[in-house]
Amino acid sequence: QACMFPCQCSSQPLQCPAGTSQVWDACGCCKVCARQLGELCSLHRPCDHHKGLYCDFSKIHRGSGICLAHEGATCDLLGKIYLNGESFQPTCKLQCICMDGAIGCIPLCSDDLRLPSPECPNPRRVKFHNKCCEEWVCEEGSEENHFGTAMAVFREDPAHKPELNNLQENCLVQTTEWSTCSRSCGMGISARVTNNNPQCRLEKETRLCMVRPCDFSMEKTKKGKKCVRTPKQRQSLHFEFSGCTSTHSYRPRFCGSCSDGRCCT
Repeated sequence: QACMFPCQCSSQPLQCPAGTSQVWDACGCCKVCARQLGELCSLHRPCDHHKGLYCDFSKIHRGSGICLAHEGATCDLLGKIYLNGESFQPTCKLQCICMDGAIGCIPLCSDDLRLPSPECPNPRRVKFHNKCCEEWVCEEGSEENHFGTAMAVFREDPAHKPELNNLQENCLVQTTEWSTCSRSCGMGISARVTNNNPQCRLEKETRLCMVRPCDFSMEKTKKGKKCVRTPKQRQSLHFEFSGCTSTHSYRPRFCGSCSDGRCCT
């Protein structure tokens, strides 16, 4: 189906499942929920390119395809192999994705803390048999027990007490430099490998990066100079990426440019 202009998008707010990106359709008209590995895709239903997926039109005809992953390392979790770009739920509390040998997860349950109050002097997390996530409930207690309840909330949880084991003490921390941004303009991704974690295990970390906006107007090179200085954004802005927007506004500095082939770092 060809693109139609003017664009016709739904007036309802877009809501995507946990771990699913919001992306522009191929026409650049509407934000849609990205299709995942093995799902049907089309011009108006693109695959999640952040996870290395692309729409393969060779197996299905009539303008539809299937989301496949670019070649990349698989992930091994407790003996089960996941393909590059594959989303999965190891438990009902986690939504995970395999990205070139590294596993990233987001929690599906809230981990908030509820303190005692006059309305609820004895809060407690309860697991219901028909629900995955625990929920807070208020229990009735005796008046003389209210103070003890409040102290119990602030008591250090022995299960979460930080303890340095032999593995951490003997760990030689190694961290690579952040890789070059995946895009020369606009929002991209940079990666590094580190073992700076309690397990002393090499893991791949990623972060967002932006060398400069694609529509950023650079200053002209001054006479006798080969490089343009690092410019600063004139107005504060909010960073946006796949449906997420930063809570704070920033005035970042962006990389300049050089006429002799040198790169801005």
